[in-house]
Amino acid sequence: MRPLRVGIVLLDAFTLTAFAGFLDVLRLASDYGGQSRQILIGWDIMSVDGEPRRSSAGTLHSELADLQDPAGFDYVAVCGGNSYTHGQYSAKLSRWLKAAHEAGVTLLGVCTGTFAIAYAGLVGQRAVCVHWNVIKEFQRQFPGIPCKLDYLFIDAGGLITCAGSTAAIDLGLHLLMRHYGRDKAQQALRHMMLYSIRPARLPQAHFYIDLEHVNDSRVHKAIYYIEQRIDDLPSVQDIADHVGVSGRQLERLFKTAVGMTPAAVHRMLRLQYGKWRITNTRDAITDIAVSCGFSDSSHFSREFKARFGKSPRAFRQGA
Repeated sequence: MRPLRVGIVLLDAFTLTAFAGFLDVLRLASDYGGQSRQILIGWDIMSVDGEPRRSSAGTLHSELADLQDPAGFDYVAVCGGNSYTHGQYSAKLSRWLKAAHEAGVTLLGVCTGTFAIAYAGLVGQRAVCVHWNVIKEFQRQFPGIPCKLDYLFIDAGGLITCAGSTAAIDLGLHLLMRHYGRDKAQQALRHMMLYSIRPARLPQAHFYIDLEHVNDSRVHKAIYYIEQRIDDLPSVQDIADHVGVSGRQLERLFKTAVGMTPAAVHRMLRLQYGKWRITNTRDAITDIAVSCGFSDSSHFSREFKARFGKSPRAFRQGA
């Protein structure tokens, strides 16, 4: 059996977790003795011009090749990062991705690498998986392409897109299972000390509030501030100070934009997070309650039942 060939293209400000996680899965499964030899899988790491690329964390990846003949790869992964917002894409990369597509190479959109693939016109009407934190920007730049948040990755045949971050590990495991079976995937999983192979359809957003129709940037900023403090509600004044308005004005802005107070938004996000953990983990209800900022499981259960119609335990049993 010939080695599987994977080309990885690093874009400006690529995310380290997604790149390293994806590559390490391949590395750990490629060898039989844990020596990182490219036996079952070979990979080449490239940039559009062969020049070094700096990650979003500021580290420099210097040993990069220029774009090679795409027909030599089975898969081409485009690893994006924080440069997606400027909307400036490489025409050279677009031509190269089109050549890869025409050669029958499967394209992998890792993190915001999906933006570059979409810009090249290679998505069509297929749904893509993007990170919850960039979905609004993706929809702004590519309004005709459906996006999914209830997946870690989506395999659409000649195109596989993943949310990035640790979901890139799941993407790598998916490729291993496809070509070498579950045992090889488990080999990589054990080395990485991970619990289990996650399914593709697993909601990535622990909590999410749709702000598509909210145009006030102050409300966006305030809700993002609340999201980062899911287990400990900041005071209205703290949120107002962060946004640069008075407490009374903040309350009015929320009522107008989302029809709720800041405290009600925070409670909704906490309960959404709790619901996600009940559905997708085996954690004890008490532990989930505390992590969501509730004083005890009884308080959490009352609030949960009031919102979702069932107690946390009954909800888990019916999931």
